[in-house]
Amino acid sequence: MAAPPLLTLQDIALTFGGTPLIQRAELTIAPGERACLVGRNGSGKSTLMRIAAGLAEPDRGERFLQPGTTLRYLAQEPDFSGFASTLDFALAGLAPGDDAHRARYLLESLGLTGTEEPARLSGGEARRAALAQALAPEPDILLLDEPTNHLDLPAIEWLEAELKRTRSALVLISHDRRFLSALSRSTVWLDRGVTRRIEQGFSGFEAWRDAFFEEEERDKHKLDRKIADEEHWLRYGVTARRKRNVRRLADLHDLRKTSREHRRPVGQAVLTASEGEASGTLVAEARGVSKSFGARRIVSDLSLRILRGDRLGIVGPNGAGKTTLINLLTGALAPDSGEIRLGTSLNMVHLDQRRASLNPTDTVTEVLTGGRGDTVTVGGRSRHVIGYLKDFLFAPEQARTPVSVLSGGERNRLLIARTLAQASNLLVLDEPTNDLDLETLDLLQEMLGDYAGTLILVSHDRDFLDRVAGTVLVSEEEGRWVEYAGGYTDMLAQRGRGVEARTTAKADAKGDGKGDGKGETKGDARERPARPEAKGKLGFKEQHELKTLPARIAELEAGIGKLRTVLADPGLYGRDPARFAKATDLLGAAETELAAAEDRWLALEMLRESQNA
Repeated sequence: MAAPPLLTLQDIALTFGGTPLIQRAELTIAPGERACLVGRNGSGKSTLMRIAAGLAEPDRGERFLQPGTTLRYLAQEPDFSGFASTLDFALAGLAPGDDAHRARYLLESLGLTGTEEPARLSGGEARRAALAQALAPEPDILLLDEPTNHLDLPAIEWLEAELKRTRSALVLISHDRRFLSALSRSTVWLDRGVTRRIEQGFSGFEAWRDAFFEEEERDKHKLDRKIADEEHWLRYGVTARRKRNVRRLADLHDLRKTSREHRRPVGQAVLTASEGEASGTLVAEARGVSKSFGARRIVSDLSLRILRGDRLGIVGPNGAGKTTLINLLTGALAPDSGEIRLGTSLNMVHLDQRRASLNPTDTVTEVLTGGRGDTVTVGGRSRHVIGYLKDFLFAPEQARTPVSVLSGGERNRLLIARTLAQASNLLVLDEPTNDLDLETLDLLQEMLGDYAGTLILVSHDRDFLDRVAGTVLVSEEEGRWVEYAGGYTDMLAQRGRGVEARTTAKADAKGDGKGDGKGETKGDARERPARPEAKGKLGFKEQHELKTLPARIAELEAGIGKLRTVLADPGLYGRDPARFAKATDLLGAAETELAAAEDRWLALEMLRESQNA
């Protein structure tokens, strides 16, 4: 006899702003469940997960949790307020009798010491601390919302192995196909406010979904034909008994109502890259290139040729120097030794995944047009911005929406829309898959397959690398980079192992700055100041700066965090435009001051190290 379910959601409905988000959702979690929750961006997956966790109340429906059942929920943005360290945060999830050593083991396995201050955590570190808190008590139910966000490949593969071993029931939301396929045994699909379930893992979902859409389209076609036949009868055949005609007319009204209320699937994005004139055969060549920051070697004696049409994937753990490597290969950063030779007629477009190039006060239209008119040039021809936005699933009314109120997925789609509108023959994409739903990932993959230019791709998404990359460049120890033919799976077969975490991460932490959670340390995200020559002792003023700058940096980071919290309020712009504008200006000034302070501290620290050496 099957055990009773641990958690049940029945007939859940929720409406935001007059629009139904969830209409008829069901979810049943049995002991040992391995389910993935899938759906388009904005379909309500995270909201349904919060309802399941008991953190949100639906407008209608019932939630039942078996008495005595333990449940842990991993949110996309964990709340660290009130905790002095990551260890305190991880231990807070434990009940009396739980093993505190497991929390310490999880933190260490995820690359944390437990002494980190929550206010100074990067996005990746915050995600790791939240995972440790959720996994530590080994609960009966684990609800994980995008657990792989901000994690590098070693951390993703460790987490996958850890979840395979756990006895907890799992419900997963993720855009990582490989992760979902490895862990799920059933799939819950949230589509147009309704849940549908199949007793197959994610690997069988997409074929089932496509078959469902085909059948739905056939049923809609039959309904439209029946309505047309009835309307023909209404015009020309009302000659039978009146009572029968009244009933038939009422049936026609019901058919029309059914047709009107039918919600078609959300459209698919239309991704097309604007291609410029062909580059020369040689795109870039590195000959014996080396690059170091202080004592840390990023690239060591690299020789590599990139030819027109190549698809190069770059993989490595956080802090390995992937962004620095891209800057070297594209000529944005000079090597310490060796030579970088760039090809002719290069027209490069770089997708900035930090979204730093998006002004929060700009509207969606201004981002695409540069504030000039209402047309955008794509592929050499002019298009109205509303039509171009529809290709990327933006509604016409969003054209005047400020960037600050867009979701993460919408911002990423907007960046991709702007990037692809620019003519190029060299695309550099740094983590392009962040916050995209699976359908948009498919279309991005198809677009890159049709792109005639050259592609350099940084990604932690193993499935996406398999689909797109022709060769993979992998970070080894001591700044060595090795090239393998094929995608990520081919690299595994040739190398015999996956990507390992950096063994020097803790040793480098002080000198290299805090990680930004998006694949690199802050030092990798931009060019560092050159190592200064030793020239006597630091003066009193410089020693004072070196001593006081860390506190000032922490103060600036805390202020930036508060300003971002203020700007995250989606109603602020409409409610108080003056406060919104002031907060935006203050944020820009604080971020500029922070960058200058970090660069100054780094220059002084390098000078001190060189003198000591």
